[in-house]
Amino acid sequence: MKMRLGIIALGLLAGSAMAQSPANSPANSPDPAAAVARLPDGAYLGTWQNPSGSVHIRAARCGKLVCGTIVYADEKARGDARRGGTDPLVGTQLFEEFTARGPREWRGRVFVPDMNRRVTGTARLLEDGNSIRVEGCAAQVICRNQVWTRIRG
Repeated sequence: MKMRLGIIALGLLAGSAMAQSPANSPANSPDPAAAVARLPDGAYLGTWQNPSGSVHIRAARCGKLVCGTIVYADEKARGDARRGGTDPLVGTQLFEEFTARGPREWRGRVFVPDMNRRVTGTARLLEDGNSIRVEGCAAQVICRNQVWTRIRG
């Protein structure tokens, strides 16, 4: 089901308005990379799952960038990806070349396995620190978003 995985992939990239922050906070830093460096260690790294739990990615540093690699996919997600031309799904980099755009926001590319294409995307770490709103847009016209949650342990 192309739309399902497309939404899954697009899910890790959405934006919501940030609250105003004090002048000395990372939110007001002119250097996004410096702002990210001041987040609690590992705030945006780790393992995250899509809303249905059918796909898990591991977010890690890739040099100065952030990437997210699929570490788990259920049978349905694997089948959808296979029909779209992506096999194997596990091990595929879903989030590519994400760069800091602020203390809690990153932009990059999202690979949509069941469509075998890349779209632009954003990811925003939500205030709870355990959720990321992801939005992906194809041609800046068709956009989808999801909230992914951190997997502990």
